[in-house]
Amino acid sequence: KDTLKENLIQTVKDSYGKEMTKATEKAVVRQIENKTDAVLERHYGNYKIRKKEIEQQRKKELENAPPADITKINAAYDSRQAQNKENFIAALQESTREITKESAEITVRAVEIDKRQREKDAIEDEIRKHLRGFSRTIPSFLMAYGTDETTLENFDTVIPDAVFREVTTISLKEFRFLRDGGDYTDEETGETKHFNGHLFDPVVFNDSIKEFLALKKKLANYFDESNKEDIFDYIPPQKNNQIFTPKKVVKEMVDLLEKENPGCFDNPDHTFIDLYMKSGLYITEIVKCLYNSEKMKALYPDGNNRLDHIFAVQMFGLAPSEIIYKIATAFILGFDENAADRKHNFKLYDALPAAKKGALEQELDKVFASQKKS
Repeated sequence: KDTLKENLIQTVKDSYGKEMTKATEKAVVRQIENKTDAVLERHYGNYKIRKKEIEQQRKKELENAPPADITKINAAYDSRQAQNKENFIAALQESTREITKESAEITVRAVEIDKRQREKDAIEDEIRKHLRGFSRTIPSFLMAYGTDETTLENFDTVIPDAVFREVTTISLKEFRFLRDGGDYTDEETGETKHFNGHLFDPVVFNDSIKEFLALKKKLANYFDESNKEDIFDYIPPQKNNQIFTPKKVVKEMVDLLEKENPGCFDNPDHTFIDLYMKSGLYITEIVKCLYNSEKMKALYPDGNNRLDHIFAVQMFGLAPSEIIYKIATAFILGFDENAADRKHNFKLYDALPAAKKGALEQELDKVFASQKKS
């Protein structure tokens, strides 16, 4: 029995070892061992029962037999025991073939189940990866498109599909499927199945939205120097080009600009441009410098008029994608309740291709043609 089990298990490992996980291999070995024990012990039990019956019959017949018949009776019963043993051996041989066949079937089924489970795990891992990626993008979407009315239920109605796919790598249709569920076709079987969805907890999701939007509003006034944080401390960088320059670095950049160009923030005719806006932090730091300049205050005593001049005449910016444009302008103009009416020179335009071709100056003339005319 032990030899048979060892041979069967070795055959399984040689044939299918690379296709099974360790856990599946252990389960298969356990099934083969149990099957082998059960079948062989059943035949051995039958053999012993039959052997005992023959001996009882021998004993009973010998009790009443004349001495002259004893040898003949023993020979007959010895022959029956020999036949019982042959039957046992034949049953073992047949069982060996049966066990070998069933072991192969057990192994094939296990390998197939293992394969399907790995595929299922891979799909679930992919979904989890998408969900992790999606959760990192939520603050960006809220910064760009969020309003007080935004919830899980209408989250997908304010974001263009192309923008959503660019940032999350999944479409709005796929997002709705994860959120709401629906029917789908099993690619392997062709069956129509139903997915319940509800991968997002609406209470947690909506509370998170409210919390972020409240924080956005609280930190909107970048002129308030008591605010040591900015909203980008709460927006994770993305794998695409949506990576924000830290505020400390931006301040150092602006300080260096002034150091190399003394008085640059005192002249109302000086213009400034961020050719590749990400957060808008660089723009806002310059706006603050212009706004707080004593000479600018003397020229434009009214703070609102001063801001009108700064945004309409002095500040320019380009954003390479729609979501970055929305994020940057939401931050730059977020302090202003009347931002929608304030004239500005921030454009959705990817300057990188023109810069690579050495044609940026000509392209800027086209992009800001209306400002030049006015």
